[in-house]
Amino acid sequence: MAYDGTARALVGALKWHAALPAAGLMAAQMTATLPGALRTGVVVPVPPQRTRRRRRGFDPAAALAGTVATRLGLPLAPVLVRRDRSGRQARAGRAERRSAGRIVVEAAGPVVERVLLVDDVHTTGATLDACSAALRAAGAPSVAALTYARTLRARELRH
Repeated sequence: MAYDGTARALVGALKWHAALPAAGLMAAQMTATLPGALRTGVVVPVPPQRTRRRRRGFDPAAALAGTVATRLGLPLAPVLVRRDRSGRQARAGRAERRSAGRIVVEAAGPVVERVLLVDDVHTTGATLDACSAALRAAGAPSVAALTYARTLRARELRH
């Protein structure tokens, strides 16, 4: 979905207001048309920064991934850990988000199954790339990303 209108409101409700039932609706939409080839392996949530998790009191991506895993009948494997202390992604420009070393993610152990990596919003892909690299380094044979919404650039909106 485009990260606009109702989709933006749902993500905001989950992230900023702890509206956990929103994760159920979002997961239903995410899994409704998910190709069969992506319905195997383990579901891995994109990890939050520790301070963000502490401040919110919960992890929106983990809530979403847990619901996706349940809907697909797959195990949830929260194996990724954020090691960076970069600022909020929302305040960073595209080049800053994608700069080397800004996002540091590690796997807590080996990953030997196919991975369905779950997050709420795909913006530049920097976080998804860092997570995918960590999973591949830990042995994951394949990683597919599934997000609820995608930001669109101005030129994409005009077409």
